Order: sequence, then C-alpha cells, then structure tokens
Amino acid sequence: MGFRFDLLLLVTTLVLLSTITPTVLSDLILSKVDRRIDLTSQIVRVTSTLKVENAGPDPVSEVLLTFPEIQAKDLAYLTATLNEGKGKVKNPGSNLLINVAKPEELPPSLIFHSVSLPKALGEGDSLTIDVFAVFTHALRPFPEEITQADIQLVLFQDTAHYLSPYAVKVQSLTVKLPKARIETYTKLENTNIHGSDIKYGPYENLPPFSYAPIAVHFETNQPFAVAQELVREIEISHWGNVQVTEHYSVVHQGAKSKGEFSRLDFQARPHLRGASALRNLVAKLPPRAHSIYYRDEIGNISTSNVWGDPKKTELLIEPRYPLFGGWRTTFTIGYGLPLQDFLFGLEGKRYLNFSFGSPINDLVTDNLIVKVVLPEGSNDISISTPFPVKQGQETKISHLDVAGRPVAVLEKTNVVPEHNQYFQVFYRFNKLSMLREPFMLISGFFILFVSCIVYMHVDMSISKSSASYLAKLQWDEVRATIQQVGSIISQCLSKHERLEASLHDLSRTGDVQACKTARKTADSLFKEYSKELKPLLSFLQSSPQATQILPKVEELVAKEKELQERLIAKHSTIVDCYEKKIGGRELENRVASHQQKVIALKQEVEDLLDYIEEI
Repeated sequence: MGFRFDLLLLVTTLVLLSTITPTVLSDLILSKVDRRIDLTSQIVRVTSTLKVENAGPDPVSEVLLTFPEIQAKDLAYLTATLNEGKGKVKNPGSNLLINVAKPEELPPSLIFHSVSLPKALGEGDSLTIDVFAVFTHALRPFPEEITQADIQLVLFQDTAHYLSPYAVKVQSLTVKLPKARIETYTKLENTNIHGSDIKYGPYENLPPFSYAPIAVHFETNQPFAVAQELVREIEISHWGNVQVTEHYSVVHQGAKSKGEFSRLDFQARPHLRGASALRNLVAKLPPRAHSIYYRDEIGNISTSNVWGDPKKTELLIEPRYPLFGGWRTTFTIGYGLPLQDFLFGLEGKRYLNFSFGSPINDLVTDNLIVKVVLPEGSNDISISTPFPVKQGQETKISHLDVAGRPVAVLEKTNVVPEHNQYFQVFYRFNKLSMLREPFMLISGFFILFVSCIVYMHVDMSISKSSASYLAKLQWDEVRATIQQVGSIISQCLSKHERLEASLHDLSRTGDVQACKTARKTADSLFKEYSKELKPLLSFLQSSPQATQILPKVEELVAKEKELQERLIAKHSTIVDCYEKKIGGRELENRVASHQQKVIALKQEVEDLLDYIEEI
C-alpha cells in the first residue's frame, strides 16, 4: 500500500506548510492558473498556464515553482516559456532559465525551482508563463498484480489546488484520461466529468501552499515500456558514414503478471487475454537510415518491418514474445546514416549534430548512456547539450587503431521523449589523419610482398664452409656407407637361404652334383661381396663421424664371415655323407655341431643388422 503512504506524506507536508507564510514571497500573486494533466500514457505531462502579477513595490526577477519531494523525484523534464495570450507563445525556441532554488525557512520536503524572467516585473505589472512538466513512474498499478485475463488499473495522486508559495486568485484543473472506464476519483466542490476529462474548479482566493488531495483510479491498457538501461553508440567515420548501435534492456513496469500464460488464449483473443501486454515498439529513425538490423543474444529477429518516406524511417520492432507486467527483454538495433546529414564545420572545428534520446515512441529510459566515438586523432573535444547531463571521456580500440579513438560519453537518468533534442560534439581533426589507415594497409601489404620476394630469392641454408655443415655432410656419407654395408649383408643372408634350400633339394632328390654347383656359386658370390665390403670398411675406419658405430659394423661383418664358414662346412659335411652313403644318426652327429653354431650366428647377425638399420 505504498500509494497510501505517499498520499499521507503529501498531506502531512502540506499541513505543516499551512502554518508557514513567508512574507518574502507575498509580493507576487497568481491571478489565474489553468492546469492540465495528461494521463493518456505512462508518462504524465502537466501543462500549467500562470498569470503572474507583482503586487509589491519592489521589482521581481524570478518566479518559484513548487513540487513535493515525493513528486519531484519523478520529475523528468521541466520548461517554462512566456505566453503573449490567446495560446501563442512569444518565442517557442527560447525557454526561460530554470534553476533549483532553496528558499530559507521552508522545510526540505518541498523542492523549489526558480524561473528567471527576461526582465524584472515592476509594481502592478503582469505576464503569463507556460510551465510544462513531465513525470515518470507517477502512475502506479493498483492492483499491483493481475492475471492474463484482467484489465490494468492504475492510480494517480495529486492536489486539485495548484501548489505554490504565492496566493492564487482563480485556478482550475483538467485531468485528461484515456477513453476507458473510471473506477473511482476524488469528488470535490465544482467537480465535473466531460467525456474522459475530469474538471476541478474554478477555485478562487486560495492562500499560499493551498492543497486539496485527489486520487484517480482508472483503466489503462497502455503498456508501461521502460528501458532500465539504454546504451547508444554513435561512431563517426570520415569516409562517409555514421554507424549507430543501440543496446536496450526493456521491462514492462505495468501491473505484474501472475498465474500461467496461455499462448493459445493470447493469439485467439489478444485484446481480452493480454490487453496490456507489450506487443511491439516503433522506432522513428532519420529519413536516410540504411543497413538496419534488429537482433538479440540469440541472433537476428525477423519479426520486424521497415518503411519510410522522405521525412522519416520507421522500424516496427516485435519481440520474440509479448511482454506482460514484470517481463523483460534485451535487444540491439543498429543502422547507418550519411555523414553529410549530421557532421558540419564551424570556425575550424567539426561538430556532430545528433538527437539525444531514444527513437522509440513513449519509452521511459531510467539510465541513458550516449557514446560518441570520434575518429582517431581527434582533439579539443567539447560537448553542448540543451539540458544538464553527466559528461566524460574514454578511449575505444578498434581495427587499425594505434592510440585508440576518443569517445565522448553523456549520461542521464529519467529520460523521456521530450529529451530527444539535438546535442553537439565539437572537435578538431587534421585531414591528413584520414590517410593513416590507408597508409597502414598499403605499408602492411608492401612489407608482406617484399618479405615474400626476399624469402623466395635468398638462400637460407647453412654456409657450406661451416664446421656444422661439413660435419653434416660427413655424417650423411657415413649413413650412406652403413646402408651399403647393410645391403650387402642382407644379400649374403639371402645366399645363405639358397644354400639351405639346396640341402633340402638334396634330401628330396639325391642330386649331389646340383648341390655342389650351388655351393660353388655361393662361394664365388661371397668372395665378390667381401671385395665390396673392404673399401666401405676402410672409409668407415678413416671417418671420425663413424667412431661410435664402427665397432658394431666390424662385428657384423665378422659374424657374417663366420656364419659363411660354418654354413659352407655344414654343406660340405652333408654332401660328403651323401657321396659315401652315410646317413641316419651318424649324419646327424656330424652335422649337429655345425647346425647349432649356424643358428646362433644367424641370430647375432640379424640383431646387429637391425641395430645399424635403425641408425
């Protein structure tokens, strides 16, 4: 029941003020006050026309505007302009200066704003001022939670009497509501309803700080779209483009949804089952916007449409799901703009002229951050805004940057569509700096091509006269020699197999002469292999690179030589036994010693051959 507490606080404050009548403020009189409150959207807009008279002898150069503290915290926008009468503003482009004031002997529960007059108001003089105030979060859902089938009801609280430190002769109030039913409203004297308008007054001869609390409880199914944070990044490229990227975090701050959500009911009867749901948003972009996109964390969202004319470009944004009260969504929109439409020159400087607020209609922004990314090398940066904002600077590193790009940062809270005014960012930029990135690209490709040419034409091998190169050559020769030795040994082993095969043929056919011929052939081949091994062994013995491997090679040759001798002896013994008709156990006894030695030597030769082949 927070609204009851706020109303009680407002009443208590005004009761305390009724006992205070500062004489310093009594010279001015509000002879007529006409106040209009627009409640047709979530943003409350209050227009007050004040006819001010100076009833004192001293000239007055300022007029005080008063807001309760609980209402002032929701004040987003405030302007004051002179009015000539008949509804014509004297100079629409020139607002009166407004500053926060702190009059003495008044409680801090009231917030005062001082409107500076263009010239002092003399005794008996009068003028008319139009005051325009915009409030956010002033409409409170009541009840705070509703189901999908319920309508949304909100509560608005204010005072029927114009709160002012000055006496008011005549005043009236009109509260404009959306075209929907009114649950309840405060009924005072002279209260009338005309269609969707509630009119209070006129009331006459009201003392300073007069009050009459009112509350209006009514139906509104307008979605309360609030951007809790909006980050707009405007990146300038002097090559002809302004890229705008906007990151939104949106929540529906209407009556919170309770219970289950039925997609079927929503699609079948959207105006009954989800009347207050946020279905879409409309962003009004500059007329020549191009390369428009709309996406979220998942990716591109295709439920959007763009149409335009020479005056504007409209982007219809549909979230992936309807937003009910309390539901949230985040998304990003981006678009490009022609540079010549927004960048201009003045007195040796360049300046960006761009709109400040969000392009989305009727969106309240709790915290807005605008980042203007200037080209690298920009300096002497200054910012001009039509209203106070928090300013700062940072640096952004992007592609082909060396020191980074300067970024002008503007930050403001409680932003409404009325803040969507143009601001300017001034800076100096040397035209030669535009050649930096093309020069970097050209230089990079030039260095790459030159490096390729040098690499293809320069001999990167080690010098042939160096000790390491000579050692490598010698080792390669040693390896080649060892491979030749291994190849010859392998051939010898192959001949050993053939001799063994001739003995098997002898036992099968008994052809002694064929067996002798095979032994004679093998013996001659062994002699040739021995001749081939001699120069190879001599080279290895003379090479310092073969010092470690030489003993193994020599052992291999020796073992193979011994294997030849044993094999020839075995062969001769078997042939002699066949010629003398000796067989059986005696043949086996004569051959046994040779056979055992042959098997052992063959194994040793094969092991040594595997060792040198690994090298």
